[in-house]
Amino acid sequence: MSTPVDHPSAALDWDASAGPDPVIQPRPGIKLGRRSFLKACLSAGGGLMLSVWLPGSVLASGAAQSEQGGAELGLFVRIEPDGRVVIGARSPEIGQGVKTSLPMLIAEEFDADWDKVEVEQLPLGLVFTDKEPGVAWKYGPQGAGGSTNIPDSWSDLRQAGARVRVMLLEAAAKQWDLPVSSLRTDNGRVLGPGGKSIGYGDLAAIAATLSVPDTDVPLKKPEEFRIIGTPRRVVDAESIVTGQARYGIDVHAEGALTAVVARCPHFEGGVKSFDAKDALKIPGVRQVLLLPGPKGSEPITQNLVAGVAVLADDTWSAMKGRKALKIEWTPGDFSDESNASLFAQCDRLLKGKGQVVREDGDVAAAAKSAAHRVEATYRVPYVAHAPLEPPGAYVELGQDSARVIASMQIPSGASRMVNAITGIDRRNIEVIMTRVGGGFGRRLSSDFIAEATLLAKASGKPVKLIWTREDDLAHDFFRPFGQHQLIATLDDKGMPTSWTQKLASASKYHRRPDVEADKMWEAELYTDDFPANIVPNLKVEWFAVKSGMTRGSWRAPAHTVNAFVVESFIDEIALKGGQDPLALRLRLYDHETLDYANHGGPKFSPRRLHEVTRIAGEKIGWGRKLPAGHGLGIAAHFTFGGYTAHAMEVSVDAQGNFIIHRCVCAVDVGQPVNPLGIEAQMMGGTIDGLSTALNLEIGIEKGQVTTRNFPDYPLLQSAKAPDVEVHIVPSRESPCGAGEMGIPTAAPALTNAIFAACGVRIRDLPLRNQLADAMRAKTAAKA
Repeated sequence: MSTPVDHPSAALDWDASAGPDPVIQPRPGIKLGRRSFLKACLSAGGGLMLSVWLPGSVLASGAAQSEQGGAELGLFVRIEPDGRVVIGARSPEIGQGVKTSLPMLIAEEFDADWDKVEVEQLPLGLVFTDKEPGVAWKYGPQGAGGSTNIPDSWSDLRQAGARVRVMLLEAAAKQWDLPVSSLRTDNGRVLGPGGKSIGYGDLAAIAATLSVPDTDVPLKKPEEFRIIGTPRRVVDAESIVTGQARYGIDVHAEGALTAVVARCPHFEGGVKSFDAKDALKIPGVRQVLLLPGPKGSEPITQNLVAGVAVLADDTWSAMKGRKALKIEWTPGDFSDESNASLFAQCDRLLKGKGQVVREDGDVAAAAKSAAHRVEATYRVPYVAHAPLEPPGAYVELGQDSARVIASMQIPSGASRMVNAITGIDRRNIEVIMTRVGGGFGRRLSSDFIAEATLLAKASGKPVKLIWTREDDLAHDFFRPFGQHQLIATLDDKGMPTSWTQKLASASKYHRRPDVEADKMWEAELYTDDFPANIVPNLKVEWFAVKSGMTRGSWRAPAHTVNAFVVESFIDEIALKGGQDPLALRLRLYDHETLDYANHGGPKFSPRRLHEVTRIAGEKIGWGRKLPAGHGLGIAAHFTFGGYTAHAMEVSVDAQGNFIIHRCVCAVDVGQPVNPLGIEAQMMGGTIDGLSTALNLEIGIEKGQVTTRNFPDYPLLQSAKAPDVEVHIVPSRESPCGAGEMGIPTAAPALTNAIFAACGVRIRDLPLRNQLADAMRAKTAAKA
């Protein structure tokens, strides 16, 4: 799979500014080859500075390489004379912990004293040359999405650290006049025979004068790890909890104008006219500008929607000015769209024929000899990302230069976007990443960068763009809604012999400039997911729903929906076939490793899924006698290379009130890098999954979003959230990320437990009042 050189993975969400950049091959693991090298020089303070040029950033000529020194464009490692080690973190930190875990990979290989390690966020690093491929990563992939950071960094960042180790050993050998083979590194020091010991800080000056290895050097074996696999706290935890951490929304610059935008509320609508007289009377308001946007269903290549912007000296004045605007909007072609109309459209479509995207065996023949048939329909709504920090950006344009500071997931997208709007050479576009107050896929697109850039260009001033929560919930790349219809046939032992899945949904690829109509399904269904190659007769069919909503990737994109559907249906199969839900899963997952062409492959191991399922069942105490009104539920899924299972114990009373008494999560992400970080991701993902399943749905009426703020979009309250018990499988398999694996199985484990507790099957999300209504109906029926 080829990937744009400044896009971390082709499996990630669309970046609206993506262009025809050259490609590199980032998978199945990046390796530093003969042409890669480490650049070393002395810092002003006498410390050793080390910068690694990664695959794809290899330039054709040595002269070009020499012009791009580490001190000028950024560093991975800096060793100061006092022994402090500063390591650069290349990827955006959106809460997934890579500002800690990626430096751990580097530090491990040269045995840094982690207590003396400091981490700095690197800026976007691109290298340009007149020779092919033209543009390349300086530090390696710089993005956050698809849980790719750990697998993409596992080889190259460790190799970077290993080369640092070689240089330090050679420096000590030169100082002591001893062979390198007699020396070793340990916890920030080089050790030699006869009790010799010297700190890295004392070797920095010598190391900077040495030749740098230009070929791969041996890496540590897993049993030698001293940092990798050990729990480490987030490196900037103190600055976060004390309020010192700076996010994109915190940026302020003298002379900049603050901008807020009144965006067209109608799906695919526009601005017909506006009157800014009253807005311009507000003290502090400086300019009111038309913000053009795509017309109708045109591809979204810059900003999301047309609007009117108010630029002022401060946020409050800008917001008051926006309130004073008089705007007449042009409705789009979806003025009749609503939640009800969308699902009615699904009902109609599913009665016909769709696009068959996978077909194995003979489903019809299997149905003729089946002992049982199971059929169910599931619905999931549109949901928003709602990161704690809404979108926003600071953009400053010069005559032939630009500066962008923002909370981003794809910083290279900002570079491309500014270039596309202004024509400024990307060499002269500085992109600075701050810590991100939540991404969840929302910041994979650069529409908010486009807005700030368009306004900075039109106003002639630096612009700080602010989005409110209302802006954020009304104008998002929403997770697609959909309706799934599943049919399975079973043999006389209760095992599935055929499986049919029909999905009517609004593809997240809608309005992308580069996706053909017959490929729209690829974002909605991962056809190598279970039960592919396990149930012998399989048919998967997709139906395109017309909707004016803008769509995109939401944390663990299609997996969050498909896991709920498939794992709920497995429980329904178990019930029909007279099997225990856990036992059925263990039988189905007892299968050899399979090819997997979707993101997270190239292989899928059902037996690893079997193991996390077994662990979750064991830890929850599956099969034990439960109090009346209690039930156990379980679910498992393969997501982006990782294997996760949830098991929950739930009680339900006669009024439909329920309590999650226990929540167990078992996870296998390969070799754990930072167990504490993995645990945090599983906890956060679980709570996110439960919150979404319980309450979250975007309301739509008359072609507009009706959800305004958190009162309409209630997140799970801490007092109602369960404690999450996380069990990490010890593994030596190649690692994957952990940012998304904790979400998909939380919802089906909960709803399966609810059914076990009270007999009410939840097939539509969110739950909201469904359970209470169903329990009242049951009580009334008994009466």
